[in-house]
Amino acid sequence: MERKTVQVMGIGSPVVDFVVETDDEFLATLPGQKGGMELVDARTLKALLGMVRDEPVKAPGGSAGNTTFALARMGMPCSFMGKVGRDENGDYYKAIFKEIGGDLSRFKMDGADPTACCLSLVTPDSERTMRTNLGAALGFSPADIAMEDLKGCRHVHVEGYLLFNRELLNVVLKAAKAAGCTVSLDLGSFEVVEAARDILPEVLETYVDIVFANEEEAAAFSGSKDPGTGLAALGYLCRVAVVKVGKDGAYLKDKNGTTHVPAMRAEKVIDTTGAGDFWAAGFLFAHLNGYSLMKSGCVGSLFGKYVIGCMGTALPADTWGDIIAETTLLLSKKEENLC
Repeated sequence: MERKTVQVMGIGSPVVDFVVETDDEFLATLPGQKGGMELVDARTLKALLGMVRDEPVKAPGGSAGNTTFALARMGMPCSFMGKVGRDENGDYYKAIFKEIGGDLSRFKMDGADPTACCLSLVTPDSERTMRTNLGAALGFSPADIAMEDLKGCRHVHVEGYLLFNRELLNVVLKAAKAAGCTVSLDLGSFEVVEAARDILPEVLETYVDIVFANEEEAAAFSGSKDPGTGLAALGYLCRVAVVKVGKDGAYLKDKNGTTHVPAMRAEKVIDTTGAGDFWAAGFLFAHLNGYSLMKSGCVGSLFGKYVIGCMGTALPADTWGDIIAETTLLLSKKEENLC
């Protein structure tokens, strides 16, 4: 398959999300804590899907996947590298990406294991409780990475969960830099940061241009609950650092200093699935098109507002029309009139 020239390549686990509304009573029948994510085998996931009352909303997911799909829907030439199974869900994932203009040539295939799937149980308080079977995504290995994959790519966006596979992450980052790509890393979760504490500073300083973190991740990295301290620690190592603080917006730092971007309020918060991933997509869309730190952060906030107002990350086509129109308007404004 011909490899196209792309602006952004996402690298991570391609996951098909099944998002469904439920209640606390149902969650109480399941092992594990509310709001957590637990890995399960394919049989257990199938059984859970059979137990939910309503038909789940199906959508392409995964951290880097959510960011890359959102960028592709904005018309940015994108590709994705990760491993899917030779099954219906793998075909679905690739078909949606192709439909929105994505390049499929970097996908890897696994004939033995099913495509990764995640059941996201959303309670009335918008909290997500997830059960995930990683399937074929677990088989993504250093042997799957070829320099040819990175040719014609400008920027690589990596999900933090690759830090659990240090050998793979090392190969990915070295290949990206050798190909002349800039790199962004979304830290993913505070568990990722804590598990990678011994290597993360060197990874950030050596390979990462843009780092995205939330409050918990920044605190795990810096040892302080103060977002400013976390921002300073991350910004010392990377050209651009972002610390998202939920309803209080985000703090951003680059060579010109720090800035705060307020959160844009959704009319109603329905589901927070993919909120951080969409924030990263909005930021990267503006940043890679040459806009300022403040404007890039405001577009990130805009994307986040839209995704938490719907179930899952499969926003309707007319919603994307609204996002494109609002992004265009926002980027045309003077900075003093932004979000």
